[in-house]
Amino acid sequence: MAKAVAIRLLSSLLVIAGSSILVFCVLYVLPGDVVMNIVDPSAMSPEALANLRHQLGVDRPFYEQFLSYFQNVLRGDFGHSLVNSEPVLPKIIAHFPATLALTTAASVVAVAVGVLLGVLSAIHRNKAIDIVARIIGLFGISMPTFWSGILLILIFSVSLGWLPAMGSDGLATLVLPALTLGLLGAGFIVRMVRNSMLEVLGEPFMTTLRAKGLLERAVMYRHALRNALIPAVTMMGILIGEMLAGAVVIETVFSRQGIGRIISDAIMTKDLPVVQGVVLFTAIVYVVVNVLVDVSYSYIDPRVRRLQS
Repeated sequence: MAKAVAIRLLSSLLVIAGSSILVFCVLYVLPGDVVMNIVDPSAMSPEALANLRHQLGVDRPFYEQFLSYFQNVLRGDFGHSLVNSEPVLPKIIAHFPATLALTTAASVVAVAVGVLLGVLSAIHRNKAIDIVARIIGLFGISMPTFWSGILLILIFSVSLGWLPAMGSDGLATLVLPALTLGLLGAGFIVRMVRNSMLEVLGEPFMTTLRAKGLLERAVMYRHALRNALIPAVTMMGILIGEMLAGAVVIETVFSRQGIGRIISDAIMTKDLPVVQGVVLFTAIVYVVVNVLVDVSYSYIDPRVRRLQS
């Protein structure tokens, strides 16, 4: 078990390093000049603009900028914003709780709706509840989050006036963003749990359990669901990354203050240290979540624990 976790952690470090290198290279070749975004070029002489570029370090060769960035990251220094000179890491940490609350609430919605509808859909195959669950799953997967978010705002904020449409203060402002993001994850989980449950229900050991006289509820929820959860847990680990990426759109639509809004504003101004810092921080969170998901396999399915020992 410990060896498997150590190997997973080592591969996770390679993923984090690779993602940071890739993002740095992509941002380096993007067109645009950050200096033009933070000052009025008509009010400064060419010499002053060149001096400012030198102070910010954006006039150095690629390899020098990359080595400097990588060395700073290894020391835990994510750099400073090119726009307002604020340290990047404290800024991310200050805004991360809002994104964490959104992602957590959306994950709860996705798991609760997805697992419930997936199980009911499998148990009542080809019946009305199965059709409804599959439609909800298809809707969650197919609809862009910005469209479904605007639709929920029109229904629950504009028409009914039940919930606030914007802001990040209080639980009421979290409901619509969490529903919007959670329906995306629920769509995938519904299909995954349904297919896994149908596969497990067709296994010979299910017939054996019924033949031993176990109640149908125990057969379904104690044995079938537990065996069907492994693919769903794997999907949930992947969806965490989808939700963190979707937070950029959701926080923009609902005017929430989180790391999604930070990276959106930083991309517009080509504030490279902020973009790199947010991507690296997000990659670390994503990797940690997936390591925890891998560890949870051994507690859900003892067979996995025996294979890892």
